[in-house]
This record gives sequence, structure tokens and C-alpha cells, in this order.
Amino acid sequence: MKRLVNLVLAFLLSSISLGSAVQAQSLDELHKAALKEGGTLNFYGTLAQINAEIIFPLFEKRFPGIKVNHIDATSDKLVARAVSEARGGKTLGDVFQVPLENVVQLHEQGLMQELSLPESAAYPEGLKGPYWTASDLQYFIAAWNTNLVKKDEEPKSFDDFINPRWKNRLIAEPRDLEMLLAFAKYRFKNDEKAIDYWKKVAANNVEFHKGHSQLAELLVAGQAAVCLTCYSHHYPIRMKKGAPVNYMLSEGVASINATAVFKGAPHANTALLFARWVASQEGQKVMAQGGRNPAHPKVDPIDKTKTDKTYFITAADLKDFPKYEKTWKEIFKLR
Repeated sequence: MKRLVNLVLAFLLSSISLGSAVQAQSLDELHKAALKEGGTLNFYGTLAQINAEIIFPLFEKRFPGIKVNHIDATSDKLVARAVSEARGGKTLGDVFQVPLENVVQLHEQGLMQELSLPESAAYPEGLKGPYWTASDLQYFIAAWNTNLVKKDEEPKSFDDFINPRWKNRLIAEPRDLEMLLAFAKYRFKNDEKAIDYWKKVAANNVEFHKGHSQLAELLVAGQAAVCLTCYSHHYPIRMKKGAPVNYMLSEGVASINATAVFKGAPHANTALLFARWVASQEGQKVMAQGGRNPAHPKVDPIDKTKTDKTYFITAADLKDFPKYEKTWKEIFKLR
């Protein structure tokens, strides 16, 4: 009987995932384990380069010997890449940090590791799940080129964009269905009113470009006047560098960026190290230094990037994405 108990215990211990086994370790102990994996972190994420060039060096300085290999692409391309690699029998990514809906996509494909991080205990339920923790919040706002938009025509609210004077002057991201969802559920609290609003905006011939960093650069270069669905955190850094842009914070939509770890990550300890660090107050302060909007309830952004009135997309809203995506595409005649 004793031998049977010992065999069962041995089986249970061997079944514990690497993540579960090391979560009790301190970050410094985990760092030592990470160094034995070769010192590389394969980061699949949509973190803009203007933010990454601040955040990653500070992570590497905090944990000497670890270098971040940033696989930078739009979220849909990163999803496609990870799925393609998995179908080929490979897992090359360590950390996946993208909008929450894309993390959910990969989890549904069985590619995300179930994790309960000690650092995530500080987060409210809406900002964490069984395999993800919010890394930062994205505020969708309107922004403009100050050389192309006169001071007296600067928008005060989204209602301004139904005015015909914006015809052929607006750009947006084609996948930002969150704008329709949030307006329907939280701004107008009515689907029909939200659809009617966006149809009026669509009548101004909105031009679409993929990638929020790309939208920001188009504004900076003066190749567009106004962006309807830009991220607020993209602008303070650019403005400090002298870019002729400004942005509207009277109202906006907020969604979650989440951090998750790939199941079977080639550098499992390194992946866990980053996931725990970025969820900690220490890591969240670095995210703020890098120009992001921290998700940790006790860490504030450095710059003014939160909107005065915010329509929050919650994790519970994700189930409604297909419905609003279909309508969003129909409104703007997107494929």
C-alpha cells in the first residue's frame, strides 16, 4: 500500500507543469533558471516599437543575460503565424502579448498555457483569466495632424465626425469593431443608434489602414488629417519629439491587452519570468515609463492618456465580437 501511495505521489509530482512548479520562486530565482535556457525570450506581440525600445531594454537590464527577440506584427498576423507553426509541429513563441480577443483565439486552438501568476492576485476579475493577465489598457481615441486641422475645427467629441467637413479626411483601422460594440453597449446603449452614427461617419469616406502604429505615422507624416481609431498612448512620445499631432481625450473606448505564455514554450522559465515581471508593480511601472497605460490597479500612466469618459470593453463582451464585426464590415463595406 505504501509503495502504491509513493507511486501515485510521484506521478502527481511529475504531472505538475513547469509553470506551476516555479511560480513559488522569486523573480531572481526564476531568472537563474531562465539563464539555463539560453538567455532568449521570443516575444510575439503588438507592442509598438516606440514603446518597445524603452520597455525591453529595462527588462534586459533588470534580468542580465536575457535578450528579447521581438516578433513584431499585427495581431491577426501573429495569430496566423503561431497557428501555422503549431500545425507544423513547432512552438517557437514564448510570450504572447496582444489584444485579449487574439489571446482567446490561440487558447481556443489549445496553444496557451494555463497559468495562475502570484502577481495577478492584485488584479480585479475583469483584468485576468485562467491563462492571461492584462498587461495594459488601450484607449481608442481620435487624433489629428495639427498642420492639417485648424485650431477652431479640432474635434471635441466623436459626434463631430458626422459633419461633412471631414469628408475624405478620416482614417481608421479596419478591425476596430470595438468602436461599434462600445458605442452600442455603453455610449448609446442601443444598437440601432450606434449603427446609425457609424453609417453617418462612413458617409465621409473613411480610409482604412492596418496597424495602429501605421495610423500614427501617417498622421505624423501629414498623409492624413484625422484618425478615428488611434491609441492614445502612441501620441505623448511622438509629441515630445516634436511631431505635429494632437489627440482627443474627452471620450474614448478602452480594451484590454493581455499577456499569456505559449504551451510548450521553448524557453518556459524565461516566458514565465517575463509574464510575472510584467504583471508585477515593478513591471507595470516600466510599462508606464514606456508610454503604455498600466493595467495594475495601483500603477498610473505617466502621461495623460486616459479618456475623461470611457466606454470599457470587458472580457465578457468578447462573445459578442462576431456579431459586431459583421455589422462593422457591412457599414464600411470592408472585406
